[in-house]
Amino acid sequence: MQNYEQLNKSFINGEWVNGGSDRSYDITNPYDGSLITSIKLATSKQVEEAFEIAKAAQKQWAKSTVDERREVLHKAADYLKANRDEIVNVIGRETGGSVLKANVELHLTLEFLEEAIKYADEVNQVREVPGHVEGKLNHIHRVPLGVIASISPFNFPMNLSMRTIAPAIALGNSVVHKPDIQVGLSGGAILAKAFEEAGLPKGVLNVIQTDVEEIGDDMLTNPNYQLVSFTGSTAVGRHIGEIAGRNLKRVALELGGNSPMIVLSDADVDRAVEAAIFGKFIHQGQICMIINRIIVHQDKHDEFVQKFVEKASALPYGDTSDPKTVIGPLVNDRQMEKALNFIEEAKREGANVALEGERIGNVLTPFVFTNVDNSSQLAQSELFAPIATIIKAESDEQAIEFANDTEHGLSSAIFTSDLERGEELALQVEAGMTHINDQTVNDAPHIPFGGNKASGLGRFGNPWVVDEFTTTKWVSVQTKYRQFAF
Repeated sequence: MQNYEQLNKSFINGEWVNGGSDRSYDITNPYDGSLITSIKLATSKQVEEAFEIAKAAQKQWAKSTVDERREVLHKAADYLKANRDEIVNVIGRETGGSVLKANVELHLTLEFLEEAIKYADEVNQVREVPGHVEGKLNHIHRVPLGVIASISPFNFPMNLSMRTIAPAIALGNSVVHKPDIQVGLSGGAILAKAFEEAGLPKGVLNVIQTDVEEIGDDMLTNPNYQLVSFTGSTAVGRHIGEIAGRNLKRVALELGGNSPMIVLSDADVDRAVEAAIFGKFIHQGQICMIINRIIVHQDKHDEFVQKFVEKASALPYGDTSDPKTVIGPLVNDRQMEKALNFIEEAKREGANVALEGERIGNVLTPFVFTNVDNSSQLAQSELFAPIATIIKAESDEQAIEFANDTEHGLSSAIFTSDLERGEELALQVEAGMTHINDQTVNDAPHIPFGGNKASGLGRFGNPWVVDEFTTTKWVSVQTKYRQFAF
């Protein structure tokens, strides 16, 4: 049995090391505030060392064979499967997630890891293209990119970390990874342990346990990385993009969302309500893809509201160690205060409270607002809380207009009985993903996952992630003497 609380260190060059800072961070259970473990924070000097180590290690890892890379990935997956129960427990305790959420997160983590095994042979491939000069052979090589800087969030830390780490390693890159310190075990330490047990060479994966107060922008300003992969808020993404662009570094940014679920005039209301309840309240709404606005045609509006409120009011809440719990705690006091401020502002703006929730410790039970103006702060903000907003549309066309009236464009959903028309309308929604007769929270390792507008740049998923995490090189071979003009 693994005691993951003891992995409260950074993992640099294959060694578990204490941070050099005088500061420590206490990782606590968001539900009851109980201490899980305490981590000494890594310093700027340790970040710099990790990048130098990763740069050196990558040069050797890039020479690894497909079989070597696949064996490491297989063994890492085997480790996670063998320790499933303990890992699910840590995910739930660190993130405040339900038993369902923790199991889903580990399942997705394994999916990303196992999909990476499939495309590990994409790197170091050579393609020949016709020459423009007699006797010239043109070889196009796909080669590893180099060092990947990885920064992951608090909400689904394990799979959103693995989504970068697995393809990076599979394609011959090395990684310097900084998880959100609030979830340092599930977002970093457990993954480092899995790859350590899998025999990954030292220095290929380095996990830095620290915070921005300690290291500032050192993950971004270091010259030794080639791409920064970040999942988090749009505001931070803009900051990262600015620094990376100034230094001519690639970015893969999966940022904030304001995902609409559109219920058209011909929708099955019961099915739409079932999907909306799940897509709004899973993990207390703390998901970038979560349904942020429910836009309902006026013909279906009243029926939808009545059934949605009835179901939302019955969702079990409380301690997420209870398998029946759906609504658990928000991750910290700051997120709770933000949620409460959104609620008070919505009331001041004149939104109707169709379901009045309450704060119980760190748990916020569901709130449902109707009569919401699509241009209001409530509708235009990424809520990250169990707060549902229902917006009435006078027509299906207006519903699409409302859906697009946001700076974000991550996920979206449309409910309709006309599947052909639904797909036509889906192409009009300005989002990277649109799901017909489903909710907005969907992910898979073999689809082009990513957003438009202020929701990000780049695409994860096989094969799109291969282009993100590799580079191409043209090597020409002149087999016949070439005559030059002078």
